[in-house]
Amino acid sequence: MILGGAFFCIGAILCAFAQDLAMLIIGRVCLGAGVGFANQAVPLYLSEIAPAHARGTLNIMFQMATTIGIWVAEWINYGTQNMHPHGWRLSVGLAIVPALILFLGSLIIPDTPNSLVARGKIEQARKTLERVRGTPNVDAEFADIVEAVDASRSANKMAIFQRKYRPVLTGAVLIPFFQQFTGINTIMFYATELFDVLGDGANAALLNTAIVGAVNVGSTLLAIILVDRLGRKVLFAEGGIQMFICFVVVAGVMGGSFNKVTGYIPKKSASTILAFECLFTAGFAWSWGPLGWLVPSEFHNIETRGTGQAITVCVNFLFSFVIGQAYLTMLCHLEYGTYIFFAFWVFCMTVYALGFLPETKGVPIEEMGILWRRHWFWSKVIMTPEERAAFQKGDLLGAGVTTGEHVPANAGALGKGEAHLAGQTQSVPVTKAAYV
Repeated sequence: MILGGAFFCIGAILCAFAQDLAMLIIGRVCLGAGVGFANQAVPLYLSEIAPAHARGTLNIMFQMATTIGIWVAEWINYGTQNMHPHGWRLSVGLAIVPALILFLGSLIIPDTPNSLVARGKIEQARKTLERVRGTPNVDAEFADIVEAVDASRSANKMAIFQRKYRPVLTGAVLIPFFQQFTGINTIMFYATELFDVLGDGANAALLNTAIVGAVNVGSTLLAIILVDRLGRKVLFAEGGIQMFICFVVVAGVMGGSFNKVTGYIPKKSASTILAFECLFTAGFAWSWGPLGWLVPSEFHNIETRGTGQAITVCVNFLFSFVIGQAYLTMLCHLEYGTYIFFAFWVFCMTVYALGFLPETKGVPIEEMGILWRRHWFWSKVIMTPEERAAFQKGDLLGAGVTTGEHVPANAGALGKGEAHLAGQTQSVPVTKAAYV
């Protein structure tokens, strides 16, 4: 996070005082590096330091900060558009404000207990855990962290590619892929151009973009309130259905009213498209927007966390780039069919979320492995028939549960929407032969 803040500061300064195109490009590269470091570190930090019952709420604060930043940037663009000739310098230069907050804040906040234990700072880790939990009664949680870290020391950095982590690897790839293929960045990147084409004019287009941004912020706030009450899958389902309907409507209105001679859409139709794009943004902002970062960060134990989150960030930005580059070409050739294309992917990702993701609400990170072993599909992928039979009988060694994995004493509650019943855990002292 410190590196991310530093790159943001350097990038903002270079962009604001750019004397030529090369200097501007270097500044943008630095800003991109800052985004990469921050997106890798912040969700992991929040997942490790948050208590299980509030992990979703605290992690979505990351997405909330992102949406507020986007919204503020949209208003800055709106306010500086007529400040000639240096309005654009002020617009990009103000990025130094959040950059300094990130940099200085990262110097103040403590490392996570997991990170401190991994570096051998046991006493400091214990004190940090007591501080962030607000109580000295952290024996059980601290023991879980220490044992999980100890188990990971001998782990292969490529452990995520082992059979037992196939559902984790799949989620680390598919969730960010699906998040980008919702089509949200066609709105975030090109809303101004789209509203201009719809006939609103440049000033109104910037204002409409800011309205969409306000919807994004408000809906993300709603996600913070609901994620640890309703759970992840409810939000995935509702958001997916809402986004699917909205893009189908947008495709229908655009296909039925676009005038190929003038290149514009009637005002009434443009207002309808704006309304449904706002509804689409709302559906994204309380589902795949924040959950696209939260859920992958919850999957990983300490053995796969660094590699898994790196994969998630890389996939996310790779397809963000792909969609950003391809969208205008798609819109020119497919026209309204572009939104049918994204609606299809929204349907696919909703099926994946409902059928292939377990509910992670309230489940400690160290106990995530039990969810995959109880899952109707993934249990068949990560366990042999003999291991599944052993697991059903409570034979953890025979089920391939490895050292450092923690299984609730009442493990049958997990995976049935009763994760809050998970109490004491039993560590599994098995030999190296048990690794799968």
